[in-house]
Order: sequence, then C-alpha cells, then structure tokens
Amino acid sequence: MDKSQIKKVLLAYSGGLDTSIIIPWLKENYNNCEVICVSGNFGQESEFVGLEEKALKTGASKLYIEDLTEEFLTEVAFEAVKAGAKYENDYLLGTALARPIIGKRLVEIAKKEKVDAICHGCTGKGNDQVRFEMAIKFFAPDMPIIAPWREWELKSREEEIEYAEAHNVPLKISRETNYSKDKNIWHLSHEGLDLENPMNEPKYDDPSFLEMGVSPEQAPDKPEYLTIHFEKGIATEVNGVKVGAVELLKTLNELGGKHGVGITDLVENRLVGMKSRGVYENPGAEILYRAHEILETITLDRETMHYKQLVGIKFGEVLYYGQWYTPLRYALQAFVDETQKTVTGDVKLKLYKGNIIPAGVTSPYSLYDEEVATFDEDTVYDQTDSQGFINLYGLSAKVYAQMKKKNGLM
Repeated sequence: MDKSQIKKVLLAYSGGLDTSIIIPWLKENYNNCEVICVSGNFGQESEFVGLEEKALKTGASKLYIEDLTEEFLTEVAFEAVKAGAKYENDYLLGTALARPIIGKRLVEIAKKEKVDAICHGCTGKGNDQVRFEMAIKFFAPDMPIIAPWREWELKSREEEIEYAEAHNVPLKISRETNYSKDKNIWHLSHEGLDLENPMNEPKYDDPSFLEMGVSPEQAPDKPEYLTIHFEKGIATEVNGVKVGAVELLKTLNELGGKHGVGITDLVENRLVGMKSRGVYENPGAEILYRAHEILETITLDRETMHYKQLVGIKFGEVLYYGQWYTPLRYALQAFVDETQKTVTGDVKLKLYKGNIIPAGVTSPYSLYDEEVATFDEDTVYDQTDSQGFINLYGLSAKVYAQMKKKNGLM
C-alpha cells in the first residue's frame, strides 16, 4: 500500500480506547488524511451518547451511526440459533455475529464516500481482525486495509492511555478499571485485568461487573415461567404476544437477566492460536438457544438431529473464524433451512437462579407418539420384533467375537 495515495480513510469507530486514538494516529501517519467514522448500533444505545461530538473533536470529519440491530438479529444471530451454532460448546458468538454486518456496511459507506482505505482497531492477537477483513474482502476485494495495531509502536493498553492523554483524547476508562468489553443486544463480554488468570473467580459480587443481569445468588427466590413460540426455527412470540426481533431479544434479556441466566466463564481457543479467557453475559440468547433445542427434540428425527449437531459445531466455527460470506456457510445454511421446516411450536420454560428448566413443549409437527412411547399396554408396537432386530444389529459384533475366541485372542 502506497501511503502517499491515502487521502481519505473510513474508520470502524466504537469510541473505545483503540479507535479513539486511531483518529489522531491516522492523521499523523497518513498525510493528515480525512477520517470518516462509522459506528454500528447493535443494541448498545447508551454507548452513543456524546459519541459524535467526541469523534469530531478528536479529528474526524463526520460520524455515521448505523442502526443495524434488526439486520444483525434476523440475518445472522437467529440463523445461528437455527443452526445450533456455538463455539467450543459454550460461546454464543456475540462478538462474531455482529462482524459480518458491520463489515458489509463499512464497504457500502466506503464506496459512497469514495475513500482510499478502510481502517479498524483490532489487535494483531484477536479474532476480529480476521472477521472484519474477511467481510471487507468479500464486498471490496481490492480495498486497502489499515490495521494500526500491526503498524504502530504502541505495545500495551497502558501506552494507548498515555497516547490518548498526550493527544487530549477523552476516555471513559481508567488504568484500574480497564476491562476490555464488547456489548450488543446479544451479549456483553469482559476480558483482561484479573480475568487473564484463569484461577481468579470473576467479581460477580461487584455491582459494577455484571451489566445485563444479576448473579444467580442475587436472583429472586421465586421462579418465573415463560413460553416462546417458534415458526420454522425462528422465535416470533413471547408469552402469547407476537413481537419483532429486537423487542423479543429485549424481553428475553430482561427476563433472563433478572434470574441470573446466561453467565458464561470460559477459556476459548482463538483463531490465531492462543487461548483467552472471558466472561460473557447472554441472558436472552441463552434462553433462545435452549428453547430451540427443546423444540427440536420433538420435531426432528434421530438421524437428522444427530447430523445437525455436527453441522452446528461447524457452523459455529465458520462464524467464529469470520467465514460468514463463504461458499461453505451458504451450503451449511441450505441444510439448516431444510431441517427447520417443521420446527414450529411452543416451548415453556422455568427460570430460576441461573437455570433454564424445561416445563413443556408442543408442536403440530411433533414426532413424539404417546401410544408408541408408553410403558403401558399398547396396540401399535410388537415387542417381539426387537429380538430379530437385535440379532441383526449385533451380528457383526457376534462374528468378531467368534473370530477372537477361535484364535485365542479373548
């Protein structure tokens, strides 16, 4: 990339520590270039108070604040639920889910503004650098990308704070409370400080730590019931009230947060090879995943369900690795969509002190037949059929055992 040709840059801007200091850094290192900022609103409304004023005072020429919440939920997050996509069993992909959408919007605005490069504040250690750049490469394969963490001399968040202070960049954080956080309607992540040692228990008793709810110990002593209705794998109603995607998540977040649901402490394997530890808050998402799993137990046949569980693992990896806009994801999506044609029905849940307890499930497409499953007398299942089934099912094992016995191997 020829720096002399960079006159206008589009910056993915959150207003956090990294992107705040990137504005003056770009001007110092790229010909006093014009910096246009783009912030994606994925439901974290409180973060945008005063953001435009801050961006402009720091040196940006303008700030786009794009409301992408509904698009984020309907095009990516709900599709992850349909797929049963999780990363390493527990991570509900809150950060990863948002990146394809903001990456796409960055390119759309970059083309509109005729910029010379797109810049992001992801570190060289993280996953997001891959996710952002994979999306950018899909929609603008020849667009130059600037990643300051791969260029500048700053080596730590402490040095970033010093740079900010030297350039009069206002910050909402301090050296003592500088958790690295990512927040949207789907989740809130906490990384850094005491959490970098896996032996340290998170400070759940600190009222400033959890933001989307309370710990299970602080949750009400009385359980609360709710019912979620799904249409073809997509949640459309809560407690009999039809709601849109955004309102649905807000409702589930409120209920789940109230009862201490969806707090996950995990060490994950990053795409770049290292392990990292984080605490995630996913109250509404956790409820949604669990309800969907319960509904599938009565609407999917055994072979489809078991294979779909394998697909869910891969789907989660595809999201985590930033491969949303790839042939593999489109192919996996086609399989998932086919499985969801009968995933319609109601799931009743009980929330109690961090637990999501099944309390009933029904579907017009249910494969559960009480007459077949009953322990009482029935007229549809001949139990003597099982003898021939077992003889055939176990034939290969029987022949193998006879061979071993014949050769003195057992």
